Amino acid sequence: MSKTDYWVHRMDPFLFQFTENFGIRYYGLAYALGFLAGMWLLHLFCKHGKATLTPEEQSFTITAMMIGVLLGGRLGYSLFYALEETLHRPWIIFQIWKGGMASHGGFIGVFVACWWVAKKLKLSFLQLGDLLCPLVPPGIMLGRIANFINGELWGKVSNVSWAVIFPQSAMSGTPFEQIAARHPSQLYEAGLEGVLLLIYSQWRLWKTNVLNQPGRLTGEFLMIYAVARILGEQFREPDAPLIMDLSRGIFYSFFLLASGLYLILRSRKTP
Repeated sequence: MSKTDYWVHRMDPFLFQFTENFGIRYYGLAYALGFLAGMWLLHLFCKHGKATLTPEEQSFTITAMMIGVLLGGRLGYSLFYALEETLHRPWIIFQIWKGGMASHGGFIGVFVACWWVAKKLKLSFLQLGDLLCPLVPPGIMLGRIANFINGELWGKVSNVSWAVIFPQSAMSGTPFEQIAARHPSQLYEAGLEGVLLLIYSQWRLWKTNVLNQPGRLTGEFLMIYAVARILGEQFREPDAPLIMDLSRGIFYSFFLLASGLYLILRSRKTP
């Protein structure tokens, strides 16, 4: 295919724009809808007896998860992907309007928030984790779609028929015919990390007795996410220097794999 046959990404990251840098962005909308989806799913779980949280406890839990995702995601990006810049200019941590969130940092934030909620509500940490994991995939899926709309985190150069020309992947002013088409890896990740995990986690929660093995569903979730992320990274252009010849997404996913495996093995020993 000639480069003129590929679709050129010209999508506006703003749903509504009021000034040059201020408005309602699709990325922010994705987070809002992800949290609303999580709130609805948690209400559904409690309504059908999968959990016994009161409406007030549900609101407290979702609020804690929101704070954990946002703080963990932002700090994770600053420390895992932009450490040198953050050390020289630490105030960029607060420049959230410029973007920059890390899913692995978000996982750490959710872990801390889950521990805090379990302590406050006097719940089992592992059982709460199993209940919250199925709430996460809609937010991941919507976030990856927002990455695509923003024209960021693009894939590797490709000549597949559905490849996309991302103008942001080249120097400003470069003619489209001189820009290499790339995998729309954001959409691959939306399917692998979002849709696949959503289907699997909902099936496990509703159709099996997995909640009788505390930590099992959390472990499976972490392992499937890690494998999905590693697969997606095969098509994604690394957006930070490599670690041991691995993209950072792959490198950090090995820690999720190990954590997930530990939780699964631990759940098997639970009487």
